[in-house]
Amino acid sequence: MGLTIQFESHRNELARIYELEHDPDVLEYYDQPPSIELIYQAKSGRQNRHRYTPDFFIIRTNSAGWEECKTEQELIKLGQDSPNRYRKEEDKKWHCPPGEEYASRFGLSFNVWSDTEISWVFQQNFVWLEDYIGLEASSVSDEASQAVVAKVETETGITLAELLQQAEGFNADDVYTLIVTDQLYVDLERFKLAEPETVRIFLNKELALAFDRITSICPSSIPTSLHNVQIAVGSSLLWDGELWVVANTGITSTALLRSDGEFTALPNPTIERLISEGKILSPTVEEIVETKAEIQEILRRARPEDIEEANRRYEILQPYLGNNPPPGPSSTIRRWRDSFRKSEELYGNGYIGLFSRNHEKGNHMLKVDENSHQFMIKFIEENYENSKNRKVLRVYQSYVEACSAHEPPLIPLSRTTFSKVINQRSGVNQTFKREGRRAAIQKEPFYWELEITTPRHGNRPFEIVHLDHTELDIQLISSIQSLTTCSQISISDAIKHNLGRPWATFMCDAFSRRLLVVYLTYEEPSYRSCMMALRICVQRFRRFPQTLIVDNGPEFHSHYFEQLIAYHYSTKKHRPIAKARFGAVPERLFGIANTQFIHELTGNTQIMKKQRQVTKSVNPKTLATWTLDALYESLCEWAYEIYDKREHSALGKSPREAFNEGIALGGDRSHRRVEYDEVFRILTLPAPDGGTRKVQPGYGIKIHNIYYWSNAFRNPEIERSSVEARYDPFDAGVAYALVQGQWVQCVSNYYQYLQGRSEKEIRLASADLRKRKLLQGQKTIETDKELVQFLSSVEAKEGRLMEERLKASENRHVLQMLDAGFDENRNPINSKASPHQNIEIVSQINLNSNSKVDTFKNIAEENNEGEARSVEDDVDDFVFYGEF
Repeated sequence: MGLTIQFESHRNELARIYELEHDPDVLEYYDQPPSIELIYQAKSGRQNRHRYTPDFFIIRTNSAGWEECKTEQELIKLGQDSPNRYRKEEDKKWHCPPGEEYASRFGLSFNVWSDTEISWVFQQNFVWLEDYIGLEASSVSDEASQAVVAKVETETGITLAELLQQAEGFNADDVYTLIVTDQLYVDLERFKLAEPETVRIFLNKELALAFDRITSICPSSIPTSLHNVQIAVGSSLLWDGELWVVANTGITSTALLRSDGEFTALPNPTIERLISEGKILSPTVEEIVETKAEIQEILRRARPEDIEEANRRYEILQPYLGNNPPPGPSSTIRRWRDSFRKSEELYGNGYIGLFSRNHEKGNHMLKVDENSHQFMIKFIEENYENSKNRKVLRVYQSYVEACSAHEPPLIPLSRTTFSKVINQRSGVNQTFKREGRRAAIQKEPFYWELEITTPRHGNRPFEIVHLDHTELDIQLISSIQSLTTCSQISISDAIKHNLGRPWATFMCDAFSRRLLVVYLTYEEPSYRSCMMALRICVQRFRRFPQTLIVDNGPEFHSHYFEQLIAYHYSTKKHRPIAKARFGAVPERLFGIANTQFIHELTGNTQIMKKQRQVTKSVNPKTLATWTLDALYESLCEWAYEIYDKREHSALGKSPREAFNEGIALGGDRSHRRVEYDEVFRILTLPAPDGGTRKVQPGYGIKIHNIYYWSNAFRNPEIERSSVEARYDPFDAGVAYALVQGQWVQCVSNYYQYLQGRSEKEIRLASADLRKRKLLQGQKTIETDKELVQFLSSVEAKEGRLMEERLKASENRHVLQMLDAGFDENRNPINSKASPHQNIEIVSQINLNSNSKVDTFKNIAEENNEGEARSVEDDVDDFVFYGEF
């Protein structure tokens, strides 16, 4: 549809979006449609009437209506709480009667969609093949198509792994394209493409069905006379739904013992007839699994001393289990032997019967008065489990006083019992009440993936990519080049100018744990860091992530960031707030980078954990020797070469090996290649408020109170028209405009003064200048010349502005390294060349001129426009839009 769609759950709504997006019956669908009114009777009998917003409104070829997506667990709970709103009816599907009643007024429908309807195998295959959807069969060369078809035709039912291993004249991309375009058939509902050894490929569905019927063996099709049932002492039989054990085999009859101790004997001809009729069977896998589960439960509850005692009993009992046991066993040994044999009958393992049951002995019932116990529980809930964080002793003292003041008075339980109950109630709920949500997260049980859904780390490279920021544990200083460029202080006095700790942005592939992007800057996390990370990813790999996992920081909600992701058909997912386990991949990489690399450098901040003990001689600010560009170069070498080649404990191989193997299996997907060119670089730049700017004759476009000019604006058709505009947040000297379908570079009138100055630097200078003008009784910054004059003044070279200027200069050194590109190993090439070294300065403006009209007249004359024309737009304040 060419739109972005919102979703709240990637395990429910996103799965439904995938199905709707490629359902041929669906024409259009919209998320979060206007609310509708629901009227129904509550469980209490009260009439409920309220507005409700369904998840989707879907328009199909022959119907239209609303749809609500919920998990089965949610629907069961809602069905219990509001049976008149959600109910499961005879068709085994969930319904919303008030929603259906509202929709029927307009001839529409209201459907409830449960996650039990999701085919997770198909969902995984859909994500795997999503890059190929929309391609035509003609995108595969005739030679490659014929080679694949010939191979599949020759070896009917060949597995995907065998096909890729024997590939000659074609590659994985060709195979997946032919599957998507129905030139090859794979049962995408049953087999995962990520497990190529299990996937069989056919020319069509009919061949697949025939192959499946020939090779598969259905148990029900086996003649009953051929059922393999073993009749031997100790073997298990399934008869009439009950599990029996053969206790004895004789010439004329066979004795059977049921699990509950019931004993019976059947004539051998009767046994043979029941077996031939299929009424006596060997136990299925399910019964065996059930028996094993009982054994596992017994072992789980056994204490170490119980296992030790069982081993001792078995050693003593072993001689009495053979054919010639010693005479005169004691009563204890006879009891152990009986338990051993009974356990053999029930579980098929006599050892289980030797476990002692001492833990079942004694009276485990509550021995205190029920009223006193309930009063203590309530007192703990109200006085201990709250945000005051009172100590146990103080709460117990209050409890004793409360028992005395109670009517009638209660006998307080002991402090030991009181503390024991508190410990028994410890866990997530208690921690949440006392310390809050973040602390309670640490008490939550480990999350186990027990159901077949989408894999948490994806099935191939670039399927799931994490993007996050961290402040590195090291203090940095400014370089001599920045000091000489930005400061009038003597180098000897400022050579150790400390600039603080840098921020690192990591983009890592979840499947291979490979670090795709490393970016360093002095700026706090912003949309600029996100844009640079995506730019570096494309620059290194010419690929864009299919799914990007981020946290809930404001920089990830930036309009520019979301626009760029949507433009490249990527999906953005947010991790749950304050749940660090969902960000384990990037957080672990941050820890590895700090411990393996940063903490080995001079000036690291580990000692600051003991801040009270830090003296000047060991303070990281005093010891700092690294500059930002030097650290970035070394960090890239560590990330892209050293870490990349080391074996990863979770993978059993290096990230680079896992990445390359994943690309070989999942396909190179060259049709999804993103070229790193000037157009892509411009698309990663932010747009001013509104996105467009009006071209003023003789002056150009105005962004953030600064005019930018391009010779393309001379065209009379372009004058006074609105054009799309972008500005460079790292260089206020240039901007870009979309003129007649082409992006053109626009240069500021004061390029020589604004070149290399960052958006944040100019924002701070603008705010400072505006404050000064307010003291003079003026409210706005009237011209860009005023701002340039202030930036060139002595005041702008002091304090916070000087600090920001130095940081911007250091950041620019990193950008210059990135503009130089990457070598064949995807490592950055160190270069100090200016990214705008070929820009031709349009005009040299005299900053001492006091007239705004003179400034524009000079530009007009230089552009052969004659006299300067009046500017029709109002003078705007120097206001910045976007996240900082």
